[in-house]
Amino acid sequence: MPLAARQWGYRCAMTLAVVALPLTTLAQTPTDMTPAPASASSAVLADIPFVSPNAANFQVPSAPDAWGGPRGEHPATLSDRVVSYTIEASLDPTRHTVDGKQTMTWRNRSSRPVNKIYLHLYLNAFEGPGSTFFTERRLFSGSGHSRGNASLKKGEWGYIELNKVQQGGQPVSWRFVQPDGGPKTDHTVVELDLPQAVPAQGTLSLDIDFHDQLPRVVERTGWFGDFHLVGQWFPKIAVLELPGERGATAPRWNAHEFHFHSEFFADYGNFDVKLTVPKGYTVGAVGEEQGTPVENDGKVTRHFVQTDVEDFAWVAAPGYKVQHTTWTGPGSPRVDVQVIYPPEYEATAQPVLKATTDSLTYFSHSLGPYPYRTITAVVPPYNASEAGGMEYPTFFTAEGLNKVTPDTLSQYKIDFVTIHEFGHGYFMGILGSNEFEEPMLDEGMNEYWDDRMLVDRKQDIFFTTPLLSRLGIAPSMNPFDMERLGGVLGIGTPSDSLDSNSWDRMSSSSYGSVYARTAVTMRTLENLLGHDVMGKAMKLYYARWKFRHPDAADLRDALAEGSGKPELVKAIFASQVYGTDKVDASVVSIENEEQVPRAGTEMRGGKRVTLTAKDIDKKIDDARAAWKKAHKDARHGGPYPWQSTVTVRRTGAAVPRTVRIKFADGSSETLHWGDASRWKRFSFIKPVKAVSATVDPERKIYLDANSINDSRTTKANGAASRRWSADVASFFQTFYALVGSL
Repeated sequence: MPLAARQWGYRCAMTLAVVALPLTTLAQTPTDMTPAPASASSAVLADIPFVSPNAANFQVPSAPDAWGGPRGEHPATLSDRVVSYTIEASLDPTRHTVDGKQTMTWRNRSSRPVNKIYLHLYLNAFEGPGSTFFTERRLFSGSGHSRGNASLKKGEWGYIELNKVQQGGQPVSWRFVQPDGGPKTDHTVVELDLPQAVPAQGTLSLDIDFHDQLPRVVERTGWFGDFHLVGQWFPKIAVLELPGERGATAPRWNAHEFHFHSEFFADYGNFDVKLTVPKGYTVGAVGEEQGTPVENDGKVTRHFVQTDVEDFAWVAAPGYKVQHTTWTGPGSPRVDVQVIYPPEYEATAQPVLKATTDSLTYFSHSLGPYPYRTITAVVPPYNASEAGGMEYPTFFTAEGLNKVTPDTLSQYKIDFVTIHEFGHGYFMGILGSNEFEEPMLDEGMNEYWDDRMLVDRKQDIFFTTPLLSRLGIAPSMNPFDMERLGGVLGIGTPSDSLDSNSWDRMSSSSYGSVYARTAVTMRTLENLLGHDVMGKAMKLYYARWKFRHPDAADLRDALAEGSGKPELVKAIFASQVYGTDKVDASVVSIENEEQVPRAGTEMRGGKRVTLTAKDIDKKIDDARAAWKKAHKDARHGGPYPWQSTVTVRRTGAAVPRTVRIKFADGSSETLHWGDASRWKRFSFIKPVKAVSATVDPERKIYLDANSINDSRTTKANGAASRRWSADVASFFQTFYALVGSL
């Protein structure tokens, strides 16, 4: 989800101390279910554990052959396909229900038989107040604004029911479990006891009939009026991680509950989906539509297929319009681009279409070619903002405005939300980041790359009003300055590390800060490495880990190798990604001492002579008079040099800095402060005195917590106050932008 959704309704994270419980404790007694058959293998195989409910801060790189190994430039398949879904689904727009029949085929990648699997039933997060989602929402309702706060009334709750589950014609028993130790009333994960174990490297096929009651639009999915955004709607298998994958040392199930701030993680695979809706409904979905829609009895069935993705979502609504275009780029197939939008947001369609094609160009050039043939953007209707700003492979939702004018906040908002949701197709989709456990790798890294795109094409954030426009005033801000405002100035010392998981956080705001803090951390690293060097390193990360589910250590190592500066990269990761170090540096003092003669003794002609203070004063006066006579037009200097001493200090992480000292004659010295010292003293002997000193004069360190103390002068001037004023102005600009957009 986007920065804009955070700026115009800041979304965030929570803290929940959860404890892993054994499966016997977690299993809830099922109702209306077939009893689990006893088998010898179940006792042997029941020890495949869940991943830790507190999984976070991944510092061990994945194995070279993890997730099937690197995909290369021209692989037979984009991903190491693990699962496939064939689904036939029918929408009842009056009851807001979906009835589906699903055949799921799953490949056991492990070296051992598997007799239990786990499915996500995400819609059950919205069935009632007892879910983990609503339990956590109540706990953190006062710790930062978030989407997902819609109030559901009678007839607006949502859920998913398993009507039938069979393996080879045999019924499969199942029970709800809570892998993260959530309330027993949470039904977002279900454990299935298989009548026949899936052999090592073998294949499982399940036939599942299910029924969805969609909620009124809340947190990524649901209906509003006759608009239906259908996301996280089908039973989806959890991920069986193997040794060497994201820190695993033995097989484990990655099957987290649907938390208030978590998103999703799934295997790559193929989707073959037929959607039946009333005639006259506009339909958009993940993937390519196949053939001609089939009409029967007032209904239309559309067929969509997409390979090598982790999810499938779709939209259906009557009377919605569509704008199309195509895009081509080196290494990518011809891409069909479309925007689906309600009539009231006609003004939004073309800007969203252009921002999408611009994103295709930038991401394909800067990271790697876009591998799919379609991309669909959906603009939700008025009063359905909970559905806006959400991502799925080849499919995302944008923001709707009834007026978009160039060089205004409205243009920025449309562009950023579109770029951000498209960008998820790379960081969540193609790279397959685990949004449960490492939101930094998706939300944060995507935010950074989106801002980078805006800066590279010189698109600032404009804060204009009709009055300011008439006056010819157009205040603006660099996107990374905006991120610094929210990710550094607004939070002080972080309460959680960047690579913390999405739910185990001190507050909602701590989760929301992942966006901005990651952006300013990576921008700081980029400024220290160089723009082109960082670009090269990110291309290496993408090429090495596309379709492979990397962890933060894999990102760290790719950036370290690609930049050629491993010590710097690892230091930034240690202090910011895995740590919560504050970053600040200040100029403590500037001292100037003229190097004049002193009273004392000296040798003259082999004899020691004592010089009194009176002698020294006369000598100095005579020297100054002679120098002034010889340098009548000189504005600076004198007969004696000056020793200038500048003292600087660090608070927190030892981020490399430059220090620039200016002298009275206009000359300057720029020094590198690259060691880990807590303070440093720089000394110069010059004909003139030092008049000012500044740490980070080019403002490269976006992580710096206090701009006021970055500089000091020997005379009063406005440099520090101007930096302070810039921060204050940034705050008020953001505040008024927020108020104006509500």
